[in-house]
Amino acid sequence: MPKIRVLVVDDSVVIRRVVTQLLSEDEDLEVVGTAANGEIALAKVDQVSPDIVVLDVDMPEMDGLETLTHLKLKNPELPVIMFSGLTERGADITLEALFRGALDYVTKPGNFSDAEAALAAIRLELIPKIKIVCKPVRVRRRPERITPARTPEHGGGVVDAVVVAASTGGPAALASVLDSFQGPPPVPVLVVQHMPPVFTRYLAMQLATKTGLKVEEGRDGVPVRPGEVWIAPGDHHMLVERAGERVRLRLDRGPRENSLRPAADVLFRSAVRAWGGGVLGMVLTGMGRDGLRGAEAIHQAGGSIVVQDEASSVVWGMPGNIVAGGLADTVLPADELGPWLVARLEAGREGSRDG
Repeated sequence: MPKIRVLVVDDSVVIRRVVTQLLSEDEDLEVVGTAANGEIALAKVDQVSPDIVVLDVDMPEMDGLETLTHLKLKNPELPVIMFSGLTERGADITLEALFRGALDYVTKPGNFSDAEAALAAIRLELIPKIKIVCKPVRVRRRPERITPARTPEHGGGVVDAVVVAASTGGPAALASVLDSFQGPPPVPVLVVQHMPPVFTRYLAMQLATKTGLKVEEGRDGVPVRPGEVWIAPGDHHMLVERAGERVRLRLDRGPRENSLRPAADVLFRSAVRAWGGGVLGMVLTGMGRDGLRGAEAIHQAGGSIVVQDEASSVVWGMPGNIVAGGLADTVLPADELGPWLVARLEAGREGSRDG
């Protein structure tokens, strides 16, 4: 099996050396070139024909965002993973890069002077993502839609809240879904996107700008109302609690689930406790199994679950596990999820008025 050909782009000589050393030690990877800035990177792509580009966010002359834009114009199918510092500037640019076509990102270790720690951090994060993103692409075809017969007692009635799980590739899918609303959604929308602190705040800010909706990072104790979109903060579980007619957000730093915090399973289970069968769960592209246990709780309560299809997912781990578990009521491509959700929420309200 041929090795995955990687181009490493970073303005730091130390980082280029460390990343190249690490990737070259893996039997499945080959570093075919390095570049110190975007202009050199664009020339190198033509010279070495990489399978994937690892692209620094913050570079002189031509930064990562501008480089990505040029790359996508010339090579729209070339996968790009952003390599970002865990800073506000890094988060802001990285989020915009994900909306513009980068498939994923990896945060840089805080201290490259500790070579062993830096290597360990990159080994855990960067190599698995390169291998997942560069899996052989299946033939793109229109998927079979899963739309089983529904009974009025299971998932066909009024939706009181939408809960969303997303990971790798999620920001772009989230933007597509939320952009389908012509005004504030008629129910609250609560989102777990696997990201570190700082990044989730900028995700909320950029989604608000791009969609015109009220999108905010979750805050402990705030009331949950229709028309609002809440993003779980990095390194905090986000859940909801009901007290009489009121539902409020709660944040905590309890044990990780699925090795994650925030975890969608925590949010999904709490939503079932608050709204019962009125919960609609949506599971978007992402790696792992987060959302599976929560989807089971939604299903058992009589709610419904829609997932992103395999062809449009960057990684079909999370939605694929829902389908494999027999829990998906509807499976759709990313660009159809938003219009479907708008129609589903309206249908539930129409049914309620008719009743």
